[in-house]
Amino acid sequence: MRLPNFHASGFTFRFPSIAATPKSFLALILSLACTLSLGVDLPGVAATPSAKDKKQKPDPALKGLPITELSADEAILHALNRLAYGPRPGDIERVRQLSLAKWIDQQLNPNSIEDKAVEARLQDYPTLRMSTAKLIAEYPQPKQAEKQALRQARAQTQQEQRRSDAGAAASSAAQETQSSQTQSGGSDAQAATSTADSPQQSEADNPDKPAPMKEPAMEPDAAAKGARRRDALGGDPNNIPRALGEDSKRPRRIVAELAVAKITRAIYSERQLQQVMDDFWFNHFNVFAGKGEDRYYLTSYERDVIQPHALGKFKDLVTATAKSPAMLFYLDNFLSADPRAAQRQAMERAMRQQARYGRFGRPWPPRPRVNPQQGAKKNERGLNENYGRELMELHTLGVEGGYTQKDVTEVARSFTGWTLEKPRQYADFKFDDRLHDPDPKIVLGKKIHAGGMKDGEQVIDLLAHHPSTAKFISTKLARRFVSDNPPPALVNRMAETFQSSDGDIRAVMKTMIWSPEFWSREAYRAKIKTPFELVVSSARALGTDVDTSLPLVQWVGRIGEPLYQCQPPTGYSDKAEAWVNTGALLNRLNFSLALAGNKMRGARTDATSLLGVNASAEPKAALDRAVQVFLGGQAAPATVETLQKQLDNPQVLQAKLDDARKQVDLGVIAGLVLGAPEFQRR
Repeated sequence: MRLPNFHASGFTFRFPSIAATPKSFLALILSLACTLSLGVDLPGVAATPSAKDKKQKPDPALKGLPITELSADEAILHALNRLAYGPRPGDIERVRQLSLAKWIDQQLNPNSIEDKAVEARLQDYPTLRMSTAKLIAEYPQPKQAEKQALRQARAQTQQEQRRSDAGAAASSAAQETQSSQTQSGGSDAQAATSTADSPQQSEADNPDKPAPMKEPAMEPDAAAKGARRRDALGGDPNNIPRALGEDSKRPRRIVAELAVAKITRAIYSERQLQQVMDDFWFNHFNVFAGKGEDRYYLTSYERDVIQPHALGKFKDLVTATAKSPAMLFYLDNFLSADPRAAQRQAMERAMRQQARYGRFGRPWPPRPRVNPQQGAKKNERGLNENYGRELMELHTLGVEGGYTQKDVTEVARSFTGWTLEKPRQYADFKFDDRLHDPDPKIVLGKKIHAGGMKDGEQVIDLLAHHPSTAKFISTKLARRFVSDNPPPALVNRMAETFQSSDGDIRAVMKTMIWSPEFWSREAYRAKIKTPFELVVSSARALGTDVDTSLPLVQWVGRIGEPLYQCQPPTGYSDKAEAWVNTGALLNRLNFSLALAGNKMRGARTDATSLLGVNASAEPKAALDRAVQVFLGGQAAPATVETLQKQLDNPQVLQAKLDDARKQVDLGVIAGLVLGAPEFQRR
């Protein structure tokens, strides 16, 4: 059936044509309810507390926090939805007993929390602990692997041929000598030719040669589809791609294990705020896994750059990303060089040669002029402004940070020489002074002339301490944790803390969390969950036992956020408008029904233990219980009415229409409630 267009709050949605099956019809009704609710910026669905409630004595669980508008259960749920990926069964009571302030303090200091259980789950993914060099060696590109296998096969054939010839000629000493010499010479020549003709070998011998690592430009709508197709993370969630099997040695397995580990940590880690901050900073300093060799660099990038600095000093985080092979490669800074570097190096070589021959009285002839019509050398490097632009626009100052195009060029000059050593072997950061622009630069009116690599470090120091950076980072944090349009007064206080604490991210977070705005009624359920947040929070809410997270990874991609596959340097959006569309909402509901109904491979959910055995006999009691368990008992009348209309559906009752005895499918009830608008918010 086909439905007309729907307009809400400035957004236009077109309902797709779908088969009118009971399941799809059910999904369509709920998606319509979700669209109506999510398309407008509404306050929390819970009613405002009465005057009598406000006069009640503060709950001891909330001691030390500026909470006046939320009940204890609401405040704990709010904290678990913002500073974690939602509550698991029993979490609200556990936090209440510990006290909310103490739980928050623990989350702000993740190293104080034991997390051995999740680390044990990650032992099955060997790539997470490998160095970049080992990943490149053990998971080569298919063509490279084929060439290596071909060379090995040739060598083995040649060795067997030599043995055969030597044995056949054993009866004649003269013939044996002649055959041995001929065979040996031919084999050596063949081996030398094979080595010389190998493009992989030549690339290894010349690591400074610029490689064709940039991917062709893609249409915005096709970027995610292409990434999913390449890395096989967005297909049927119940099928494991052959390249991701246990015995696979293909590069795509590296990214797949990263995504699986990300889901696993988000579901099971006790260090929940650490996982949320890792996701936040990865999007802030985004790197696209689909760009050439970056698939090899991402493991170290997330493990050694993002995670250790997520709650540290912002300057240290920027410096670590600037030196990261993943970022150097993604934004092409590893190719950036002073345009005069080649000419300067040629002159230095000529001077050294002239000085050497001069000792023997042999004057060196002048270097011949280069014909300008011949053009530059094929692989000659030049200035690349990609990193300089994104460093200011996306990483520090923000698009309204007050910089100019001239500043972009000057920053790019400051980072010339920040490159990679042997990018296809081990890809270590390297500063090459020969490629660096030695002249002074002027950035934001400040002279940059510390010399060599210190030029780039001086720029980072300047940008990290700039007032525009303090405001930009504070705004992004407040948008992620408070609301899409955070209160300006809160942002200003966070920016002040940023500057006074020398960019201490933990201190800025404390200022935000201990603010009345964070705990306001307007902030409660004011954020829309991204696909990643929805998938993880659903698994946590259901207490799902996940044996393999790959189907969950594929569902995240199907709903619209394929992990590590965001092509633009902006990263995935944190605002509702990016995720509110009918197709995505249909997929969200279908995911919830599949997970709660045990229709997903590698994931086991026990809805009966959550809702109670008695609930299976009465549909309305089951629904009321599910609303209490998953929504804290708070659901808008429209949501409840829509859900109640489905209680007579044969899919819910596990019976045909003419069956006398009916048994409620608690998995379907749980899935419907998880697909409700209230659960889509955090």
